[in-house]
Amino acid sequence: MSLPIHSQTLPAGESLTVEFKSDRKRLSDTELVEALVCLANTEGGTLWLGVEDDGQVTGLHADHLLLTGLAGLVATRTSPSLQVDVMHVDIQGVTVACIHVPKARSEVATQAGVYVRRRIKHDGTPECVPMLPHDRISRASSLGLVDISAQAVADCSLADFDPLERERLRQAVQKYGGDRVLLDLDEEALDGV
Repeated sequence: MSLPIHSQTLPAGESLTVEFKSDRKRLSDTELVEALVCLANTEGGTLWLGVEDDGQVTGLHADHLLLTGLAGLVATRTSPSLQVDVMHVDIQGVTVACIHVPKARSEVATQAGVYVRRRIKHDGTPECVPMLPHDRISRASSLGLVDISAQAVADCSLADFDPLERERLRQAVQKYGGDRVLLDLDEEALDGV
């Protein structure tokens, strides 16, 4: 059973949320899953399988004409499982695959443990790059999954605290309606909070 063929307009070019992938030589499952993870770990978007980087429509490899199992393949080869929507699209009489990828609510990796994200290079073209540890922490923070301000600072002692910052903290508590108990604490007790 194959998916119905839809009519849709091909975007003008690649962007942060649009990826074109050639399928002339049959894009490997590994490369396809990595490209989808890359989109999910950024803003989500659409991968067009069967379209060259320059936007030339070349179509799907014969092995990819039946796309019914592709969503399941992506779900089983990602962690946590990435749910994508796949459809055949007819463009200029050529069948390509349009794969919609949602923005992930947490970091997504391939089954092999590859974390990648999408970025725009200095020339305006997009690329997938590895997610380094600081990228992963930043993404988790932007998704509200980790509080960077609650992280311990290595090799820091109470002597490193600036007394002026303690006073600014008290003023912020007072001005913005924070926990008023903090206003009555001495410096040693406040530092322990």
